[in-house]
Amino acid sequence: MQNIMIRPAEVDERSAIPGIHLAACGPGEGPELAALLDQLLSDGTALPLLSLVAELDGRLLGHILFTRAQIHPEHGETAASILAPLAVSSDAQGKGVGSALVQEGLARLAASGVELVFVLGHPAFYPRFGFQPAGVLGLDAPYPIPAENADAWMVKALAEGVLGRVTGTVTCARTLDQPRHWLE
Repeated sequence: MQNIMIRPAEVDERSAIPGIHLAACGPGEGPELAALLDQLLSDGTALPLLSLVAELDGRLLGHILFTRAQIHPEHGETAASILAPLAVSSDAQGKGVGSALVQEGLARLAASGVELVFVLGHPAFYPRFGFQPAGVLGLDAPYPIPAENADAWMVKALAEGVLGRVTGTVTCARTLDQPRHWLE
C-alpha cells in the first residue's frame, strides 16, 4: 500500500486499537484478542513492550504488539520479545500491511538490543521474515505445543550467535501465561 506509515501507537489511540483486532478477526476471535491486547497493554510484566500501528490517510489499518520474554533456565543476558497479537483490518489484508508492521517491529527491536523474537503463528507467514521453528532449537514455549502444530512456535534471532547458545523454556507476561493462549 502506498503512503502507509508504520509508527509507535500513541496513548490516545489505545481505545481505537482493539477495534482493529475486532475488525480483523470478526465476532468469533475478535473480542478475545481485543481483551488480550487491552490486558497486555496494562500488564507491567509485559514491559518493555513495542506497540506499532499502520496508518493510511489518518485511518488505522493494522497493529502489532511485542512484549517482554525471558528464557529459563535463566539467561539474563538475552533480551527477548514475543510477537502477539498482530492484526490488519480485513479491507487492508493481503496488501503488505502486516508485513510492514512485522518488518518495522523487528528493525526497532534489533536497534533496541533485543536478541530473540518469538511468535506462535502461521508457519506459512512468519518464515518470510526469518522465523524458524523454535522447539527444535531447544527453545520451548511456555506451555507444550501439540506435535502437529510444533512448526507454529517460531523464533527469529536479531543478533549473531544467540541461537544454539541459549536454550530453555520461554516465559512471558502474566497475561499471556495461560494455557489457552498457547493452543494453535
